[in-house]
Amino acid sequence: MTKLDITITGDLGSGKSSIAKALCKMLNFKYFSTGSIQRQIGKENGMNTLELNYFAEDNTDIDKYIDDQVIKLNDEPDSFILDSRMAWHFIRRSFKIYLTVDPLVAAQRVIADNQRECEPVIEDAYEKSLNLLERRAAENKRFLAVYGVDCGDLTNYDLVIDTTFSSVEEVSELIVERYTDFLNIQNSFISFPDY
Repeated sequence: MTKLDITITGDLGSGKSSIAKALCKMLNFKYFSTGSIQRQIGKENGMNTLELNYFAEDNTDIDKYIDDQVIKLNDEPDSFILDSRMAWHFIRRSFKIYLTVDPLVAAQRVIADNQRECEPVIEDAYEKSLNLLERRAAENKRFLAVYGVDCGDLTNYDLVIDTTFSSVEEVSELIVERYTDFLNIQNSFISFPDY
């Protein structure tokens, strides 16, 4: 049986990283985050995440480097949970998840997260929500121009979940249920030889 990875994307502050890490524990999958790579690049260049997104519009080497790391995972035998804006597009076989969240709740989550590096420091939740929406719009615009795909088009995904009022545990359990159903359906298709 061919492996089926799980790709998670969605709104900034929707809990992608926390949920991806919880899923890794539940399913015994490996974790991969393009956001970690992006934040490291930003740190090395003295930029926050929004500044790096604008910088990447004219410096395609950044996206190419990150995308190449994702594409390599297609040949890995291990199963992965990929916390990545574009992994759903690059991973050949994946259960594609999009997480949504209310912008103000997202802002409050990001402000409260002391672990985030290279995040613009904005303490006002409304201002932070605008900052997060601007960053997402910049990413979506760039990916549409570079790859011709719209990350915000929810028809690209197998499962869409609003995390605004749900815990990491609730969302993770729902994903495992839906992933198992999806996997069972995928495995029920029998391939017959060509005659």
